[in-house]
Amino acid sequence: MEDKRNIPIIEWEHLDKRKFYVFGICMTMMIRVSVYPFTLIRTRLQVQKGKSLYNGTFDAFVKILRTEGTAGLYRGFLVNTFTLISGQCYVTTYELTRKYVSRYNNNNAVKSLVAGGSASLVAQSITVPIDVISQHLMMQRKGESMGRFKVQNQDGKRMLVFGQTKDIIVQIFKADGFRGFYRGYVASLLTYIPNSAVWWPFYHFYAVLCPWLSSLTPKDCPHLLLQAISGPLAAATASTLTNPMDVIRARVQVEGKSSIILTFRQLMAEEGPWGLTKGLSARIISATPSTIVIVVGYETLKKLSLRPELVDSRHW
Repeated sequence: MEDKRNIPIIEWEHLDKRKFYVFGICMTMMIRVSVYPFTLIRTRLQVQKGKSLYNGTFDAFVKILRTEGTAGLYRGFLVNTFTLISGQCYVTTYELTRKYVSRYNNNNAVKSLVAGGSASLVAQSITVPIDVISQHLMMQRKGESMGRFKVQNQDGKRMLVFGQTKDIIVQIFKADGFRGFYRGYVASLLTYIPNSAVWWPFYHFYAVLCPWLSSLTPKDCPHLLLQAISGPLAAATASTLTNPMDVIRARVQVEGKSSIILTFRQLMAEEGPWGLTKGLSARIISATPSTIVIVVGYETLKKLSLRPELVDSRHW
């Protein structure tokens, strides 16, 4: 029986680009809806002082649901959907960079490392202003705010979603000018470039090279199943390695701090080394199911987007 681990990777030149982008946007939106509550919880856990509000991921989930309802778990979601643009830029940059690097080095780990880092650089340049706005919306609790800015109610009435977004944008601009929308840009790059650069090599390592994972699966194990296992393992590894910088990034953007080093020192002084692990469980919980969907979806997306003449040459 054929060993499906030897299946060649579907590269950029094999894809029907129109199908790739249409399917990609639909899949990305479904993923965002399913994991956004844990993104919000992670951000609140990272920003809170000690355990002043929440004792952990589950505690935060229950308290937010009880006090703010389901809508509370999706604060800032509509603004965050604009990152779909950066998501498409990410995958395009990743695939094109892999193709370019392959001219000089055909090692899969090298191609993944360079392409992942480059894709994050491009994506974060688009994502940071959206993240800054959506994170301030995430901080809006019932009747109060965990961040610098608070949405102003008009005549005691609850402001509509787009009215809240406009109010936050105006407050950011008044306080910090245009630069306020790129607050934490360097911290974001220092978080997501390493995260992406580490994720892809670890993903390919677990899927293809990892001896103990390969030994646990039969030779005729579907390649997609092996990829679905490898994705969460790579996500957990990358999340653990980059979480300290992610905590600092969240505080810089939400609390309006200007120095990564000073933010790090303050965090260490207030909460010690354990402060650098804040939100890690929520990050891994959100990353695990989303990564399974992303990996299966992304590989399925590439399969569905194959040029017609190549369909029969690639197997699941």
